[in-house]
Amino acid sequence: MPAFSLEPEQIAWCGELRTLAAEQLRPLAEKGEPGHVNRALVAELGRLGLLGRLFTSGALDLCLMRESLAYACTEAETALALQGLGAHPVHACGTPAQRERWLPKVADGTAVAAFALTEPGAGSDAAALELRADPKPTPEPEPEAAGSLTAEADGRTGWRLTGEKCWISNAPEADFYTVFARTTPGAGARGVTAFLVPADRSGLTGTALDMLSPHPIGALDFDAVPVTADDVLGEVDRGFRVAMGTLNQFRPSVGAFAVGMAQAALDATLAHTSRRDAFGGKLKDLQAVAHQVAEMALRTDAARLMVHAAASAYDEGAPDVPKRAAMAKLLATETAQYVVDSAVQLHGARALRRGHLLEHLYREVRAPRIYEGASEVQRGIIAKELYADVEVPQ
Repeated sequence: MPAFSLEPEQIAWCGELRTLAAEQLRPLAEKGEPGHVNRALVAELGRLGLLGRLFTSGALDLCLMRESLAYACTEAETALALQGLGAHPVHACGTPAQRERWLPKVADGTAVAAFALTEPGAGSDAAALELRADPKPTPEPEPEAAGSLTAEADGRTGWRLTGEKCWISNAPEADFYTVFARTTPGAGARGVTAFLVPADRSGLTGTALDMLSPHPIGALDFDAVPVTADDVLGEVDRGFRVAMGTLNQFRPSVGAFAVGMAQAALDATLAHTSRRDAFGGKLKDLQAVAHQVAEMALRTDAARLMVHAAASAYDEGAPDVPKRAAMAKLLATETAQYVVDSAVQLHGARALRRGHLLEHLYREVRAPRIYEGASEVQRGIIAKELYADVEVPQ
């Protein structure tokens, strides 16, 4: 990490996190079952105080955490990030009751959170989501029952959620979901509401999906799932703001995750090319190899700097956060794909053997270019923000 961009205390903390990830978290990760929530790993992240930092740290500290953990244990990084993504809307927009019930459990690793935005027909175009929140008529209570009303019949607004969500990380094993549903048909982004939905709510079921990435991903089915005003996160019909606010904070840290993987691949390549005999010398002595490694290092450092800049802009409340966040996620995830692929090429067939670090990174590195806004979406955001600042002569 370039020392000029970080304080000595931050650099030391990153080193401590790498050691922690390698010595305490990786052994737990290796005992987990691919495709399932590793609750022992989540609990250890809570015991170490790392999950609690999700709600007390700024965006830059989140990036430093995610990069450092990703370098030594991608499973630990992902478990931490998914807790943050699923619970951030509760932290930022939840009611006191919602926060009191769920955030302490997320922080200590006893409750698993999930962010349920994507649908079969609404992935990159998040504003087109179709999960319906149909108003539930509020019945008039019987006079003799007026003192014992249920949550759905005490005068508060109620809905029934009907539809599907898919590609949801931590589903179907999460304990609660931040769910985005359409409360006003035909209103685009303005008609979406965010709800906090416990996993045991009636009508909510899910299935696991067998994916390339080793962390749990599933689909959710909502069959008239009841929710009330007490479950709303933020304001009715303003849920898209909740989603975008969460993504603006987490997109730079997706880039940090990618940078951590790129750095791990780069360091493995430096070690391999320094000791590997080839054509009468070491592999690093071949100019083509040395130049390739130099390019890998150049792109990794450039991506890291852009991630730090975007996170710092978020922490400072800068007006151009959406553009910076999109740029950071785009550059870092595309860079990581390039660096890991180059590392595999320079290692040869050994890198494709099951269990090799690069085989693991090769599977992990592909998904970040898609989730939380695909690379194409990030380019669209960047272009939109750029043209918004252009003054066209009349």
